[in-house]
Amino acid sequence: MEICFFTVLCRDTARQSKAPYATISHLMPDTGRTQMAKQRLTDSFVKGLKPDDKRNKQYRDSETAGLAILVTKRGAKSFVLNYTVGGRERRMTIGSFPTWSTTAARGEAKVLKRDIDRGLDPMAQREEIASAPTVTDLWEEYRAKHLPKLSAKNAKDQERAWGQHVLPRLGKYRIKELTSRDVDDLHRDLSQTAPVMANRVIAYLRKALNIAVRNQWVDMNVAKGVQKNREEPRSRYLSKAEVERLLAALKEMPNRQAANAIRLLLLTGARRSEVFGANWSEFDLELGIWTKPAGRVKTRRDTRVPLSQPAVALLKEMEQQRSGKYVFPSRTGSPITDINAPWRWLLEKADLTDFRIHDLRHSFASFLVSDGETLETIGRLLGHTQAQTTARYAHLMDDPLKRAVDRAGKIVSGEGGGQVGAGARE
Repeated sequence: MEICFFTVLCRDTARQSKAPYATISHLMPDTGRTQMAKQRLTDSFVKGLKPDDKRNKQYRDSETAGLAILVTKRGAKSFVLNYTVGGRERRMTIGSFPTWSTTAARGEAKVLKRDIDRGLDPMAQREEIASAPTVTDLWEEYRAKHLPKLSAKNAKDQERAWGQHVLPRLGKYRIKELTSRDVDDLHRDLSQTAPVMANRVIAYLRKALNIAVRNQWVDMNVAKGVQKNREEPRSRYLSKAEVERLLAALKEMPNRQAANAIRLLLLTGARRSEVFGANWSEFDLELGIWTKPAGRVKTRRDTRVPLSQPAVALLKEMEQQRSGKYVFPSRTGSPITDINAPWRWLLEKADLTDFRIHDLRHSFASFLVSDGETLETIGRLLGHTQAQTTARYAHLMDDPLKRAVDRAGKIVSGEGGGQVGAGARE
């Protein structure tokens, strides 16, 4: 009797209000939204629904349990799935109408319900994906935790690489969605114009993804195993004639500060950033020692190197005219950052081609090799942490070795004033 009375009440009420028979909104309130009776949803039915300017309304599908069309006060229409999992009521948006048809929404709802029957919570999974860190989030983590450990130049280079190449391409990707193919494609496309930079970019990304693995954001590093482009080590060294032209041009160089910086680079083999940012407190000119602070060297630890007498003499001469704590101050009092214009003048004056400031460091190493110094000694003076870095100069040892074997050959043949065993008489 209760069921019959309820049916009659609904019918009579609908007649009095002249509303569709399916409507029982005033009998079944739904937390501020209007709950509608079940109706088989069709595209034409959903298209004809009008918004209520006072509240949102749901129209439930009679064919698929939990599926409904939600019409907001502003007229937006979205298919939703109402379900319960773990004792918790949930409402998940499937998609908006008419982008999603009723047939497509019904099919998606059935798929989701199968997952729910297995104890899964599709809305929780969607929320987890939506909140998952992106490559941009990874960059922020990497920049905060790793970049402070690097030298200023290295950190600046990495910021530029991420800003120009990684973030524009991959920044919006969820880290969990990033694949090896995405990384390979980035490397391949960049390799077409900048093969060395392509290698560097992947190296930076690989190191950052190691942090993602440690943070348990992902299970594996998809940047590992990328086939690097071949890099030919640069081997540009000053010849004896070029050194003479360079020194002669330095004497005439109008910018005396730049000339002194270049001299110190050539006399020490130091990196450009180490010389340009040098502080007078780093030098003990009486002992002839330069202690480079950890914050300005690539090895990230204090590095103590001896100075040659010409380098000490140059620094003592400059110290007499020092103005501030920096050896090479700019007009604002901070250390200089470049000498591009004076360098171009010098190259033209000394008639040097294909020669970079960094090649002064290579030339310093070549002078030591030619004079018979060991690679181990050279590596320590240059601040190398790995032997293979210094090994690039090994081929320069051919000349002094050739001279040595030539001297031995002359002795053996008697051309050097004697023969082996000449003092032995039978």
